[in-house]
Amino acid sequence: MSQAAKPVDRSHEFLSFVQQQALTMRADDAPPPSFEAWQAQRLELRKKLIRSWGGFPKDACPLEPRVLGELKRDGYRVQKLTLQTRPGVLMTANAYIPDGNGRRAAVLSVHGHWRKAKQEPVVQSRCIGLAKLGFFVLMVDAFGAGERGINKPLGEYHGEMVASTLWPSGLTLAGLQVYDNMRAVDYLQSRPEVNAEQIGVTGASGGGNQTMYVGAIDERLKCVVPVCSVGTYQAYLGAACCMCEVTPSALSYTEEAGVLSLVAPRGLMLVNATRDGFQFSVGEAKKSLAAATKVFQLYGKEDHARHAIFESNHDYSRPMREAMYGWMTRHLKGEGDGTPITEPDIKTEEAEALRCFPGDSRPDSFVTLPMFAAAEGRRLLKQRAIPRHAEQWETDQMLMRESLPRILGGLPKRTPMTVKTSRTASGEVSIEFQPESGITVLANRRPAKGTTQGLALLLDLGNGRKAADTKLATELTDKGWDLVTADLRATGGTAQPGDTISRAPDHNTAEWSMWIGRPLLGQWVWDVSRLLDALGEHAGGLPKTTAVIGIGPASLVALCSAALERRINRVATVGGLASYVSDKPYEKQRMGILAPGILRDVGDVAHLASLCAPKRLVIAGGVTGDARALSADALEQNFSYTRAAFKLERTAGQLRVSESAQPDAIVKSLS
Repeated sequence: MSQAAKPVDRSHEFLSFVQQQALTMRADDAPPPSFEAWQAQRLELRKKLIRSWGGFPKDACPLEPRVLGELKRDGYRVQKLTLQTRPGVLMTANAYIPDGNGRRAAVLSVHGHWRKAKQEPVVQSRCIGLAKLGFFVLMVDAFGAGERGINKPLGEYHGEMVASTLWPSGLTLAGLQVYDNMRAVDYLQSRPEVNAEQIGVTGASGGGNQTMYVGAIDERLKCVVPVCSVGTYQAYLGAACCMCEVTPSALSYTEEAGVLSLVAPRGLMLVNATRDGFQFSVGEAKKSLAAATKVFQLYGKEDHARHAIFESNHDYSRPMREAMYGWMTRHLKGEGDGTPITEPDIKTEEAEALRCFPGDSRPDSFVTLPMFAAAEGRRLLKQRAIPRHAEQWETDQMLMRESLPRILGGLPKRTPMTVKTSRTASGEVSIEFQPESGITVLANRRPAKGTTQGLALLLDLGNGRKAADTKLATELTDKGWDLVTADLRATGGTAQPGDTISRAPDHNTAEWSMWIGRPLLGQWVWDVSRLLDALGEHAGGLPKTTAVIGIGPASLVALCSAALERRINRVATVGGLASYVSDKPYEKQRMGILAPGILRDVGDVAHLASLCAPKRLVIAGGVTGDARALSADALEQNFSYTRAAFKLERTAGQLRVSESAQPDAIVKSLS
């Protein structure tokens, strides 16, 4: 008696795929052959980084600094202040000012993922130490953290679905942090106590990433010391990093070594710990520094790049701080050879004493990260007027269709593929194929009961093939639809273990996809397209009527697939996101549907839906970003652009919008 074959473990397939994609992208990296070649590379790399971050404002707004209080301490004083980095957006900060007169070297200090942000004792310590050594120090809260969280108490995390509210508008938390820190340098240069030519930057963990990026872009920073943060981008693939550390598409044009190279010929010291995570490990950091040092050599400044390694966990410990003091003293004051300097005695403050807005005193109008993202989204949508005549709609449609494949990360070349099928005793067909090398999609096809009227692809990113057990699936087969359910990549039977971080069920796979410039949304759309190929190959062609139905977050996959696929002629979304614009963190959504720049370059959900015209489109219920169900009137308002497009296509009856998500009503509307 033969034994059943053991199921194949595909749980790490997606990670292997992304890692291989990244290796292929960077396979030809080589050091610049000359100083002149580097200068050209340098300019191009700067442009690409800034573009990945979403760009910077054309004009800087007034800083409007406000000092809200001051603490006098032994040898220094601490000012509590706010700066306006963008119109209406305040940065909370503490300035540590040494006693005495004259202009001082200064250090911008940026925190990492410590709960109390700039108030955390380990963060305070380096500020106090630097101040006692005669440096002016500006310690700032990162957007979304510390006193800049959504709520007034300290302790919030600004990653996952908080930072993700920025992506549809084409912005990133990394980019916002870089620009905020550049404005902090503007402020430092405005202080009469600061020598504008002697400014450095340092931070650990996420603050180390900020340090590396602002140090690379802002050449006013003469000394750059990232701590427990530098490794390689390739090593990020497999780790769960914060969204503030993600630069979309970066691996498509550089590695971390390229960013470090932008610091040359200024002072650069990497600090790494022997017991840190692999992505920040000594070995990975050595790879990046070795490559960057070749650029320092082109300037004749190889000694301006140094690696300090400590037997330690992930930290910014006293020995690490003392190494930083010596390096800053050499490069900002021109004193010593960069060897460590003993830390003075330090006494940190209680967190409340350092807050600009103690307790719950922060104004209710304070702009939080999701509020900023929503305002930017609304600003972009104001530029997209509802079409009033056919010519306007034709132009809008053409531009959106041109932009959508690019925003989705580009679609791979369609190549021949092997489709494996098997039939169960109940008459269902199991289908397995590779939409591209290294990725497997699993699907099931269940025949309709009675006369077949068409093929329905039921997409559910949470349930995958198990969506065949839902009431909607039963209703479809009962009413004559052949049903197909699928585990698209990194879902269902191919889901990555440990993918969920807080509110984001696909945090890591979505993040890794960003690094290689291929948002999961685009990869899922490609899987659907290749699934149609596989179904056609298996059945000798597709039926005249082919529908795609997206449940919840998969609604966006359904809309984008229908917009690009001529073979799909009916579409339904069930309880899907009605708008990318949300002034609260996304709830019950998937990070993978948030393709960077989709709202900016294509449009909102309603605009994607309009690209389905003149096909039958059923909008069955809808939710806000924070998962609140919308009324019928609110849905109509949300999809007013879609309604106008269908009218201009003279197919107004093909669009059906209802707050009801009852299976029988959905199937009836599709028929």
